[in-house]
Amino acid sequence: MKVILKEDVEKLGQAGDLVDVKDGYGRNYLIPQAKAVLATKSTIAELELRMRQAAARAELTVQEAKELAQLLEATSVTISVTTGEDDKIHGTVTNINIADALAEREILVDRRNISLDEDVKTLGEYTATVNLVGDLNPKVKFWVVKAE
Repeated sequence: MKVILKEDVEKLGQAGDLVDVKDGYGRNYLIPQAKAVLATKSTIAELELRMRQAAARAELTVQEAKELAQLLEATSVTISVTTGEDDKIHGTVTNINIADALAEREILVDRRNISLDEDVKTLGEYTATVNLVGDLNPKVKFWVVKAE
């Protein structure tokens, strides 16, 4: 019996896979548990259509991420902080500060995707890495300056 998996099944396959299983396993377990559907001509055609649509969406997402990566590489932001003696800043600059500074320039990046290359405790120039899709990891320069 051929079935199309609706969700990942251990030692059998992942969601969307067309697999061949024994009749009893498919009829008595996979189909009643809604883990699979019977593979007919129409369900196979629907699966192929969904796979093509998903590939097109993924390509669009990758293209958007590449454009965002180029924009981030060309961007530098300034973060104003209060300082104490010897120009040491109060607290530290975090990924939240960088995400807010990018948002002011209308570049929306999730703060969880921003990682600082080093601790920021003094004034100066630093870089942060933004983790995008796959291996796209653009660097963003940011300046930490004294608040006026």
